[in-house]
Amino acid sequence: MSTEEKSAAPRSLAEALRVRDDVSLAALLRSRPDLITPVPTDLTQLATRAGTRASVVRALERLDRFALQTAEALAVAPDPATYAELLRLMGGDDEDPAVRAALPRAVALLREQALVWGADDRLRLVRTARELLAPSPQHPSPTGLGPTVREATAGMSPGRIQEILAAAGLPSTHDSVSAVTALGGLFEDRRRMAELLAGLSEESREVLARLVWGPPYGQVTHDPAAHLRALLDRGLLLPTAPGTVVLPREVALHLRAGRAHRAPEPVPPAVEAAATHRPQVVDATAAGQALAALGTVAELLKEWDEGGPAVLRAGGLSVRDLKRTAVALDLPEPVAAFWLELAYAAGLIASDGEADERYAPTPAYDEWRELPPAERWAGLVRTWLTATRTPGVVGGRDAKDRTLSALGPNLDRSAAPEVRHRVLALLAGLPEGASPTEESVLARLRWERPLRGPERERREEDLRSRLARWTLSEAELLGVTGRGALSAPGRALIGAPEPSHPAPAPEGPGDKLPVHHRTPAPPAPPAPGERAAAEAAAARLLAPLLPEPLDHVLLQADLTAVAPGPLERELADVLGVLADVESKGGATVYRFTPGSVRRALDAGQAAADLHAFLARHSRTPVPQPLTYLIDDVARRHGRLRVGAASAYVRCDDDATLDEILADRRGAGLGLRRLAPTVLAAQADPAALLEGLRAMGFAPAAESAAGDVVIARADAHRTPPRAAPEPVPDGPPAPDDTLLAAAIRAVRAGDLASTAPRKPGAGGGAPGGELPRTGSAETLATMQAAVLTGEALWIGYVNAEGAASQRVIAPIRVEGGFVTAYDHTADEVRTYPLHRVTGVAELADDVT
Repeated sequence: MSTEEKSAAPRSLAEALRVRDDVSLAALLRSRPDLITPVPTDLTQLATRAGTRASVVRALERLDRFALQTAEALAVAPDPATYAELLRLMGGDDEDPAVRAALPRAVALLREQALVWGADDRLRLVRTARELLAPSPQHPSPTGLGPTVREATAGMSPGRIQEILAAAGLPSTHDSVSAVTALGGLFEDRRRMAELLAGLSEESREVLARLVWGPPYGQVTHDPAAHLRALLDRGLLLPTAPGTVVLPREVALHLRAGRAHRAPEPVPPAVEAAATHRPQVVDATAAGQALAALGTVAELLKEWDEGGPAVLRAGGLSVRDLKRTAVALDLPEPVAAFWLELAYAAGLIASDGEADERYAPTPAYDEWRELPPAERWAGLVRTWLTATRTPGVVGGRDAKDRTLSALGPNLDRSAAPEVRHRVLALLAGLPEGASPTEESVLARLRWERPLRGPERERREEDLRSRLARWTLSEAELLGVTGRGALSAPGRALIGAPEPSHPAPAPEGPGDKLPVHHRTPAPPAPPAPGERAAAEAAAARLLAPLLPEPLDHVLLQADLTAVAPGPLERELADVLGVLADVESKGGATVYRFTPGSVRRALDAGQAAADLHAFLARHSRTPVPQPLTYLIDDVARRHGRLRVGAASAYVRCDDDATLDEILADRRGAGLGLRRLAPTVLAAQADPAALLEGLRAMGFAPAAESAAGDVVIARADAHRTPPRAAPEPVPDGPPAPDDTLLAAAIRAVRAGDLASTAPRKPGAGGGAPGGELPRTGSAETLATMQAAVLTGEALWIGYVNAEGAASQRVIAPIRVEGGFVTAYDHTADEVRTYPLHRVTGVAELADDVT
């Protein structure tokens, strides 16, 4: 490299960022959004922020496995390292072709994220990353390598170093520095090292083999055995502390044939298909699941229409109430928790905020019910994709060893949306109709986001793996997938393109359909602006797959009604009040009972209305037993009236009241006769109603005016509630508008901070600080610049107290303001002079 090229090479990360174009800077800020919050004042501050420990740790955690292995190799390479040296560390002496092909991408990714800077002949890992990844006794390197010879011999006596040289067959030197250099040169020389190792015993070589892939440290006694003494004498093992020895890095690399990692992974593992199905089968299965999902959510909210379970003091649902809900929905508790959390995340249920706080549907539920089925489904799945609340952790323990309850706090897992989208995107990369093996999906996710450190891996990898497994099962429950394969509506929802070559495949397990690593990467999550379009596209694809709602049922003589498919909402609502659901499946069976008929009468229906309704919506004649049941319940309904006195019962038939008074089951109600047709009670009206119904009567509630109170099932709603906001995993990704504005501001600030000034200008302000001049000098310099047209460097503090540096060309100075062309903002602006901290003239060659 020539002298001019050396002088042009960047000497710091800030200089490397300074020569980047806007596209490259935008890629950096997009991949590391924490660097833009808040927007740096200039490129020097951006470089400083990019080198902070928190930011570097976050960037390293988001690298794929091969890029992370490349960074780990640079941490044990010379600083700076050449690309050829890095290639030897990654590919070994034989330079693995797969590593050679993948390494340019990994280096480019590290450069893009400002973890590596410099040209190929001087690659530098940022200092913080080197400190995190380089080996040390407290923090072993992921490569398993130990310290270099120079680092391991730092505290060794010169005499001992000379003894090692002699035992290794090297001539003595005049100083320790040259001795260590000679020893390191021996270990890096493949031929001489082979000769040195050939002279060792089999036991000595076995010790080296145990240490070569790490950990490189071992224990020895004060009087080591002969095979260990041979290694110590030749410097193949070096002491680091009393009783502790280490295998030098150069020796380990020779034994590894130059590899920094035992198993480089340049190629992501393929996602394999466990089975393939015809796309039509997948879509039909998914549509059936989608319809069942809508029915489950509707049934859940119907159960809570009159007010759901109480809210725990710490928030959430009690274990007992979760069990009751699971029994009512005929589902396992984990699945019931999933539907509860989904409805909650969608804003369909919430706490009512009353003194006796309970869960209930929100007004948004009524709006949701009015939507077409496909749109209702798309809204639920969109909520699922973006929600950070994770129902799978319900029943687990938090950091304080408290049980995590459904709908309670501490269920947010910020990684959930990313994992869900990645799993679905991997499914989108499979041939159409193919369902993946779970283990291949997990292996791919581990490659794309490996975790550093054994303790963290045990803790967090388990969560990410569970999130992936939950995603596969939840996607099937929702109908995003059918038989494990991504459906057409699911593909549209995540923004994946339709397969260009649909592959018809026979039904059956065991087909291996690997996703080649050179296929295009699965799509990124849709941006907020694209999400609505993706949702609408998914709804359009699902709508033709859903059956049309039916306007009829089949009445049977055993007091049941069979709905052979989904019913129209109005029919389903009325039938849900008039009868109880007995079984669900492909067809829903409803059973008519005295209690269900009374419920319909309580809701304001008359017997004639019920007869007409059944005759209108039944494809079979109304059975006589059902007609008798309705007439019999209607005949007795309302003969008793309950009102508030504390409570009273009135009835025109005094014999009925005599019967009530004689019934021992009514003893707890505190009944006594006030008149031949009126009984008074100590219980409140609601308890009195329930007590009389339990005794087999059919009382009706009465208002203060003596009118029958109609009880409607959908009477209880919470006040308007907003759905819970997802908890983001770090700063949100900036959009193109924010990126463009941020880059413009950073470059403007950098121009102001690096513009050369005339010697002695700016009140002696050192580089990076605002210029400081008195008000008189500032005014005089501004007025002179108006006459000469020269540009000035100023310090400025805005009304919020934020300081910045600017390069301006004054146009007019009057009334305590300066109007100037601001080179940093690329526009004409006016600044109050009292907010200018100082002014300095720029060098003559700066405009």
